[in-house]
Amino acid sequence: MKVSVIAVILALCLTCTSAAKEATKKTKKPKLYVPQIDCDVKAGKIINPEFIAKCPPGCQDVKYRVYGTDIYASFSSVCGAAIHSGIIDSSGGKILVQKVAGHSGYKGSFSNGIRSLSLPRWRESFIVSEGKPRKGVTYPPTLEYSSSKSSTVKSGETFRKDYRTTPIPSLTTQVTTTTPAPTTTATEPINVTPKPTAPLMTTRTTTTTAAVKPRPPVHRVRDIGSSSVHPAYSSVAAAASRQIQAVQGRGQNQGLQRQEPVAAFRKPAGPPLNLGFSSKEELNPKPLEPVSQGNPNCKVDLSFLIDGSWSIGKRRFQIQKQFLSDVSQALDIGIAGPLMGIIQYGDDPSTEFNLKTYANSRDLRNAIEKISQKGGLSNVGRALSFVNKNFFSDANGNRGGAPNVAIVMVDGWPTDKVEEASRLARESGINIFFVTIEAADENEKQNVIEPNFVDKAVCRTNGFYSINVPSWFSLHKVVQLLVKRVCDTDRLACSKTCLNSADIGFVIDGSSSVGTGNFRTLLQFVANISKEFEISDTDTRIGAVQYTYEQRLEFGFDKYSTKQDVLNAIKRINYWSGGTSTGEAINYASEHLFSKSKPNKRKIMILITDGRSYDDVRVPAMTAHQNGKIVLFLQGVIAYSIGIAWAAQDELEAIATDPDKEHSFFVDEFDNLYKFVSKIIQNICTEFNSQPRN
Repeated sequence: MKVSVIAVILALCLTCTSAAKEATKKTKKPKLYVPQIDCDVKAGKIINPEFIAKCPPGCQDVKYRVYGTDIYASFSSVCGAAIHSGIIDSSGGKILVQKVAGHSGYKGSFSNGIRSLSLPRWRESFIVSEGKPRKGVTYPPTLEYSSSKSSTVKSGETFRKDYRTTPIPSLTTQVTTTTPAPTTTATEPINVTPKPTAPLMTTRTTTTTAAVKPRPPVHRVRDIGSSSVHPAYSSVAAAASRQIQAVQGRGQNQGLQRQEPVAAFRKPAGPPLNLGFSSKEELNPKPLEPVSQGNPNCKVDLSFLIDGSWSIGKRRFQIQKQFLSDVSQALDIGIAGPLMGIIQYGDDPSTEFNLKTYANSRDLRNAIEKISQKGGLSNVGRALSFVNKNFFSDANGNRGGAPNVAIVMVDGWPTDKVEEASRLARESGINIFFVTIEAADENEKQNVIEPNFVDKAVCRTNGFYSINVPSWFSLHKVVQLLVKRVCDTDRLACSKTCLNSADIGFVIDGSSSVGTGNFRTLLQFVANISKEFEISDTDTRIGAVQYTYEQRLEFGFDKYSTKQDVLNAIKRINYWSGGTSTGEAINYASEHLFSKSKPNKRKIMILITDGRSYDDVRVPAMTAHQNGKIVLFLQGVIAYSIGIAWAAQDELEAIATDPDKEHSFFVDEFDNLYKFVSKIIQNICTEFNSQPRN
């Protein structure tokens, strides 16, 4: 008896264990299958509006064309664009592709070993990011290609359809339809114009006639768990309108199976026809609102440090959130313009969301509304240290080419010191703005831990980086002022370094005494200096003049906007040969090169010569003397002079900006020019960093 009882108990245990294992298998999350694509696959050939794919190695070949920078035309190689944007390298890897609206222009650039090309306009674009699935989005295990024979039908073809003798069942909405009912199931062509005897035809056409009333596009919309509709769906609608899909029978002579989105259909005489969408799909007859890509004239990475201390109170905290919402709307947030994250500080700072969390003003404003006050003190210094160490990272969406801006909201005054934390943040290139509300009055200043804390924190003490608001209830009045200053990237001083803020003009001696071989060495010296700088149309720019008795502009500051283009242009300079008129060359450079310099740029002239000038360098036609030194016609030009072999020391000193020893150099032969590259770069940076902060 005992044996039988034990056997029964063991059997029950085994049954329960088996059932538990089965339940575990059923609830196990399915593994995401990532489809592989080839290097030559273009985004426009893939119908899916958003997908994850795996690129193979070797897609950096020039034959895989890429058009644009950051945002790419759909005519581009998907994997080539992923390498260009730095998401993957030449070894391949997983990427996330999101289609967006077409642009009126795409700018080419050189990045990560790939030269992307410019394009005037294209109907559709896409962006590439890390191959991690977004929350709430289901990604297809296979990709749909526009050239697939099974899913596309050429325009003008006749369609065939199986007529059913039974009514069409509804999966989502109960409807009644009238269809031809022959005695047997038959297959026959459907004409573009329905016959008069048929009150309702489930016909899909590729052209619009007088009998067809156009309706807004029908889309399949994913539930992406967000308050916004992804802009990619506007391109899906356009693709769907060009591709009419076949409709096949489903089940046992019942229902219709929708294989692809349908862009247009004839308005039925009776109730709407159920097209057989699954329960996870829905019809959206309204056209999707376009989502802005952001203001391209205000491309900054912005962090707001908001005051969550108890001193601010609940009402003023709500006013602060409304201010943030108004600023985000005025900025026009988007991937091609400004991006914004928020940090709330009290005793300790915490990130509410980072730069890549929201890519449009609508979603950002919804998120701001949900922020709750954390309380505590007003430790601004601790918050600035947090921003400097943690916020502006690649993982948080920092784009590198966009200036970093931190806007600090302060109710009254901080409860800790800000000077040291601000200095470190500024040295990291972060532009710090302060918005102080209801600052300390004369009776309260004795309670302030660090007097003049704003001037100690900001990049310049000229008032540009600080806004004082007398009352929380007038905070809304400074929205446009703050936005204007943040978007004035030419004045964001902390983003400017000695390597990205100059117009550098080389004035090169091409006289007969130099010789062809030495001239190539001289050009290599020019290239070695140039490649140390960050070169673009908004960063450092390079120009060059060659002179003998005459002068020639080899290329101006606005000619080349990438480092590689500048280096190639230097290499192509042809040796001229002739006399040496250095004074006239300085005058020529002032008039034809530096007169085209931007007002916000530091102007640096580097003159290289191997002999005494035939004319007087002290009194060129467009210069004047001041205390025995040359003052260039275009004031503000910093002059460096480099002499080789027979160059006259007195002329070099007359040309160079004071002090001579930091701006004038001499070598005995051309092969030793390389020794002064690092010294010249160091002097340029030392001079830049010594500028006053006012």
